[in-house]
Order: sequence, then C-alpha cells, then structure tokens
Amino acid sequence: MRSVYLDHAATTPVHPEVIAAMLRYFNPLYGNASSVHSFGRDARMAIDNAREIVAKAMGAQPNEIFFTSGGTESDNIAIIGTALARQAKGRHIITTAIEHHAVLNACAYLEKQGFEVTYLPVDAYGLVNPSDVNAAIRPDTILISIGHANNEVGTIQPLAEIGAIAKAHKVLLHTDAVQSFGSIPVDVNDLQVDLLSLSGHKIYGPKGIGALYVRRGARPQAIQFGGGQERKLRPGTENVPGIVGLAKAVELAMQEREERNEHISRLRDKLIAGLLTVPEVTLNGHPEQRLPGNVNISVKYVEGESLILSLDLKGIAVSSGSACTSGSLDPSHVLTAMGLSHEEAHGSLRLTLGRDNTEADIDYVLEVFPEIVDRLRAMSPLYNKLDREE
Repeated sequence: MRSVYLDHAATTPVHPEVIAAMLRYFNPLYGNASSVHSFGRDARMAIDNAREIVAKAMGAQPNEIFFTSGGTESDNIAIIGTALARQAKGRHIITTAIEHHAVLNACAYLEKQGFEVTYLPVDAYGLVNPSDVNAAIRPDTILISIGHANNEVGTIQPLAEIGAIAKAHKVLLHTDAVQSFGSIPVDVNDLQVDLLSLSGHKIYGPKGIGALYVRRGARPQAIQFGGGQERKLRPGTENVPGIVGLAKAVELAMQEREERNEHISRLRDKLIAGLLTVPEVTLNGHPEQRLPGNVNISVKYVEGESLILSLDLKGIAVSSGSACTSGSLDPSHVLTAMGLSHEEAHGSLRLTLGRDNTEADIDYVLEVFPEIVDRLRAMSPLYNKLDREE
C-alpha cells in the first residue's frame, strides 16, 4: 500500500543533513557548553555559530536569539515573561481568537493573575483587521500577540501593518512564527516585531528545540529559574545537538525555500482543485494569502475523525487541525471563530504538504478521497435525512 504523509504542519521528517550535523555533538563533541575545558569550548562554539545562523535568517542580531525547547516555551516566555516585566506600565494584552493554544493558554493564565486580555475577531478567511488592533490599544496595553500564519488554515496575517501600528503606540508585538518561519520570508525588521517564536521540528529539524527572538530593549522576565544559561532568560543545560540541528535546518530552509515553495505550491493548488470537485467540500482559510503547503477543507455530512481514520487505512496521514488538540472532542476554535458551524468545523480536514511529496502522492489522494467521502456519507444520518427530504 502506498504511504503518503500530509501532516507537515504537525511535524516534519528530520532532514538527512540535519541528522549528520547533530551526530557529532552526541559523540565525540559531547561537552557541556558551560564547561571551561576544550570539550565545553567546542560546544560553546557550536551554539555561538548556531545563534548567528538563526539570527541572520530573520534579520536579527545574534544576541537577540535565545534557544528554548520549542514553540510553546518560546510563546510562554514571550507572553508571560513580558507581562511580568511590564506590569507596572499596564496589565492589558491583545491577541486574536484563532491563536495556537500555547498563546491562548498563556493568556488565560495571565487573566487568572489579574491581567486583562482582548481577543480580537477574524473574518471568514481567518484574517484579523489591523484597524481592530488599533482600536483595541489602550493606555495600559503592554503587549500584542498575533501569529504570523495560522497553524490550522494557513492564513497569513498582515503582520507588517500590525507591526507599524504597535510601533506607533509604543506597544510590544510578539508573533508566533512557528508555521511561517522557514516557509515564507520572515524578517523581524520588515514585520516590526519585538518578539518572535519558532520551532525546529516544523522545518525538518529535531523535536525539542526552538528559539525566541527578543529585540534589544524588549527583554521579558525569566519564568524559569536555575543557572545562567541563555543569559539567564532560559536556564538549563543547553541542548547542543538540538541547537546545531535547528541551525542546520534553518540554513537549509534559507537555501532551498524558493525551490521548495514552487514545488509545494504547485502540488497544493492541484490538491485543492481536485478536492473541491467533490460536492459540498469547501476550502477554509484565505484562497491566496495562505502558506504554500496548507490545505484545510470542510466536508459536509462527514466527521473529520472518520475521514482521518479512513484515509489512514489507505496509507494517507492527515489531521483535523492542530496536533496539540487532536485528542479533543471540541470543534476547532479557529474554524468556529471564522464563522463555521460546529458541524462544519467537525467535518474539517487539514492536509499539509512538504518537500518530499510528489505529484503521484496527490494523484493517489484524489483517487481515494471521493470514494471515502461517498462511503461515509452513505452512513451519515444527516446525509440520509437530506436525501429522504428531497
């Protein structure tokens, strides 16, 4: 049976060159970067080099990059750490209703600590209106957190415009760029962001490693306590192999991005066109202002979980939304915020493409998908009721 992986927004396979770069730092270069002997100095040099690579990729300075365990930790440090550091100036935060739970749950925690959070709405495409951001800013607003590209529907936000608004009001802007970084151009100066989160395993790097960009003068307060690593913002012995792997993945992404995007976008467009030939299948997210590899659809009268399991039996791996909430029975908060009904949100499917997908993969998906939808609809009480009424 053919095997087709279309869940790259959840995680990506580690690039062979990334694995090769990492191996040396498991053995023989296994030193602790805090040690002063030669083993430690080798590890420290590797981290310093990685910091330069990651910084260059986003137009930042090396001393503005802090390595973390991933996107979630970066989001938490950025949001909670900034709130704690700036609470004397105000206790109001602005975000959107469609953020990743790493952002939403960090904001929910702060609300329990007495902070106030404004959750901005989005339109039917998942876009936030910059004028809504401007209108929500108050004298006590200390932080705006808006993701660069949504992890479920792939819609890319007008972040540069929002950044200009934040700068004009002298409010810090954080963006979760976990889905966009390495996929589309991300420059912290063009976007005018003050803090930016990224993750290694979304860009063909290893799991358990990420980074947080912090513009000079925007430093959050530490929310973990230990040694002096990462200039005391993120203490703990550095994951040297992971940091090396992240840097290599970033380097490859910068080198291959244009070629990858051309390939992936072409396959994405073919996939979307084919899926939409099935009756009552609709595309979610912006039709053009979306990530190269993202396809999110709603299939009327069919449960998304049934689609996932049926496709899996055919060797096709997809998801119904964020991998972090895959065990939840609740409909996607992103899709309901975009105006979809609970039924439509429950019937959603996210197919995300990567560098190794082929046209034959897409042909195979488009071959089996209509058959699966027909079979599941035949078992659907809602579909059968509609058929009887007609």
